[in-house]
Amino acid sequence: GAQVISEAASQSCQLAADALDLFVSLYGAEAGNLALKFLATAGVFIGGGIAPKIADKLADGSFTAAFAEKGRVSDILHRIPVHIIRNDHTAMLGAAYYGAQQAEHL
Repeated sequence: GAQVISEAASQSCQLAADALDLFVSLYGAEAGNLALKFLATAGVFIGGGIAPKIADKLADGSFTAAFAEKGRVSDILHRIPVHIIRNDHTAMLGAAYYGAQQAEHL
């Protein structure tokens, strides 16, 4: 998965490095599209299993460039903060919070 490609890319495997570059560019571009679609001016939070494993690559500037370079609206996207969720238990925390909220209505 992500860990294998990240390791291979860091050890001079050009194919893995190219695949990771392409993935990060597409990931950033689509995250930027969604940020625009929802006007997420307070920030974008990226979760899941892949982002924390490739955090160094996401921070090298290629993700940010793909995220923000959208022509006339680039200024808006450059001001939107992007955060990587590193907690492996975020989904469980969300489910617990939701359960607690629902229990109040019983």
